[in-house]
Order: sequence, then C-alpha cells, then structure tokens
Amino acid sequence: MFSELAGVPRLDLEEVALKAELDERHWWYRGRRVVLRAALTQLAVRPGSRVLEVGCGTGSNLSWLAEVGPARGVELNPGGLAWARSAGHTVDEAAADALPFGDGEFGLLACLDVLEHVSDDRAALAENRWVRAAGGTLLLTVPAYPRLFSEHDEAAGHRRRYGRAQLLELAGRTGWEPALVTNFNLLLLPVAAAARLARRLASRRGPSVTPRSDLLRTPPALNGPLQWPMRAEAAAIRAGIRLPAGLSLLLGLRAV
Repeated sequence: MFSELAGVPRLDLEEVALKAELDERHWWYRGRRVVLRAALTQLAVRPGSRVLEVGCGTGSNLSWLAEVGPARGVELNPGGLAWARSAGHTVDEAAADALPFGDGEFGLLACLDVLEHVSDDRAALAENRWVRAAGGTLLLTVPAYPRLFSEHDEAAGHRRRYGRAQLLELAGRTGWEPALVTNFNLLLLPVAAAARLARRLASRRGPSVTPRSDLLRTPPALNGPLQWPMRAEAAAIRAGIRLPAGLSLLLGLRAV
C-alpha cells in the first residue's frame, strides 16, 4: 500500500485523496475531532496561542485548530504536504523529530495519531518540548493496547501501539508531565478486540492476506450512527470524566 519515508508511510496520489475523504466523512475522524475539542476545554489553552500540528497529513485538522490561534503544520509525506497547501494551509516539510522552528514558539502542539509511525518516538516528544512556549500544551493521541497490534496497524504504517503506563513513562523521560489522561473509543473496544483476535487466529490457519485498515471496512451507511458513542465520550471528557479504557489514548501534556 505504501513505501516508507523516514518512518512514516509514503502515500501515492490516489491514497492521499482517499485519506482526505476519510478525514472529512469517516465516523472515526469526525468522532475524534469531537473528542479532541472536548479535551481542549479541559486544558485551558490560552486563546490566541500559536498552534502547530505535527504530522498534519492533508491538513484537515488545521481549520478547527485555528479556532485556538494561528495554526500551521508540518508534514513529511509529499502527497499530504501538497494537498494541505492546496487547501490554503501553511505547512512546512519536516519530520516530527526535526522541527524547523526556534525554542518556545507554540502555545499548543497537536500530535494526533502520528507518534506510532515514528521510528524514534522519544526524539519526537523531546523535539515537541523544545518548540513549545512557556506554559504550552501538547495534545497527543495514539492507538492503545500493544496486544491489539494487527493487520490494521500494518496497513496504516504503525510501528507500535501504546500502553498507558508505557506512554506516560516515555512522556516523563522527555520532560513532559500529564495534565489530562484518558482513553476514548471505549464502546467499540470489545468488538474491535474480538474481530482482530479472530483475524489473527484465521491468519495462522491459512495463507496471509494483504493488510487492510479497519477504517476501510466500515459501510458508509454506518458513518452517522458510529459517531454517537464518541460524541457521548466527548461529553463525558468535557464534564471531567476520564475513561479508563478505549482503543485510543489521549494525553494533554505540559513541560516539567
């Protein structure tokens, strides 16, 4: 599906177009945006803060991140970079562990399901710390539960999934401390875990198949209904409830 470019998937033009469509219409991305906005209400980011999205892909998040303050992105994939720029976003070509900015430039950094793609995740988190302004916040999401690593992760170009303790330890070793820790996508966790276990067992009994992302398995008619569980989770997070389980981990981090 892709070749690799310094630890991230290199998508061709057709795949970039598909990614852009998924960003706008798929229940997962739409639901995640609601969850992320809820998390930001809990993090008290200063209005007008400069915002950087690290690994912004096609730039779909930059429009709503700009509600906080002037927003720009960095992206390493040439296809995603071109798509984001064509949509009018300010995006630099750069890797997560080599950001082309000075110290203390951004009040909010967003690294949304990017860290799992990066070869050196520790270096990436350390680099994010250097470019954050005093009192700045890093909004971080990653896929949870290493034991659920599956063909979905392979198709998406993931190098790993994260346990909560593992991610918090990594954050601590790179100079961050948690201001918010929660899982999300809780209600679909049993379904996804059972499905991935079943496919894993089936793969042991027969020939392997080309990895395929779970996002491509959703019938379009379900995109609306499947958003509602994550909307409910977003309401809980906005109310101060922290979810103990879910397919994804969300951290709000501040520098020590």
